[in-house]
Amino acid sequence: MDAIALGPVLISVPRLYALGAALLLLALSAWLLGLPRGEHARWFNGLVLSWLVGARTGHVLLHLDAYAAAPLDILKLWQPGFHGLWGLLAALLWTGWTLRQHLLRLIGAMALTVGTASLWLVLVTLVPLGGGMPVGELPDLTLETLDGEAINLRELQGETVVLNLWATWCPPCLRELPLLAEADAREGVSVVVANQGEELLQVLRYLDDQGLAFRYPLLDPRQELMVLLEAPGLPTTLLFDTSGRAVERHVGELSRAQLGAWLDRHHAAP
Repeated sequence: MDAIALGPVLISVPRLYALGAALLLLALSAWLLGLPRGEHARWFNGLVLSWLVGARTGHVLLHLDAYAAAPLDILKLWQPGFHGLWGLLAALLWTGWTLRQHLLRLIGAMALTVGTASLWLVLVTLVPLGGGMPVGELPDLTLETLDGEAINLRELQGETVVLNLWATWCPPCLRELPLLAEADAREGVSVVVANQGEELLQVLRYLDDQGLAFRYPLLDPRQELMVLLEAPGLPTTLLFDTSGRAVERHVGELSRAQLGAWLDRHHAAP
C-alpha cells in the first residue's frame, strides 16, 4: 500500500511518514532543546520550509530534462518529487544559521533532525503499513476497447506496458492523461488506460473533446482491475516490463519526471 484513501482523497503513505517524523521532531525539540517558544517556532517553521525547498530543488536538478519541458510542474507540490538528502542538507544549513549562537542547542537540534530524518527513511524503506506489488505480472483479464474489440492484458507481453486506472470524475486522472498519451507515442511502449465503471459514451466524449488518442482505451465497467490491483483509489498506475513483470506502481497523480524515470529505467527502445 503506497496510499490511503479517505473518501475521494488519496494520502501518500510516505507523506504520512514524513508528517509523523516532523511531529516527532517538533515534540522532542520543544522538550529537549529548551529554546524560547518564539525562537523554537522560528527555527522549526524555517526548518520545514527549508526541507521542502531543498528536497524539491534537488529532485528538479536531478530531472532537469523533464522539468525543462514543463517548468510549471516544479510548482505542483502535490505531485511526487522530493529528494530526502537534499532536504536534510537544507534543513541542517538552516539549523546551523539560526542556532549559531547556541552551540549546545545547535548540536542537539542537528542530532534530532538527522535522527528523525533517518527514522523517516527507514519507514519509507521498510514500509510497515504495507508494500510490494499486488500482482506479479500482467493480469489475465479481458476487457473491451471503445470500439468493442476484446483485449486480454496478458497478451500485451513483449512491450513495456503502462496500465492506468482512471475515471472522468477524477481531476488528477484527467491532468495526467495528456502525459500518458505522450508516453503512448513512444516506440515499444503501450499505454493502457482502463476507465473504471463509466459508460462508453461518457468516456468516448471526454477523450474526443480533449483530442486524446490511445491504442488501448479500455472499459472496465465492473472495476475488476481495482480489485486485482488492490487500488485504494484513482488514479493508480503500474508499469510492466517486456517480460510482463510488474516493476513499478504509483497511486495518485504521476509527474512527468516520475513517468520518464520509470521508462528510462525499464524500457529499452527496439
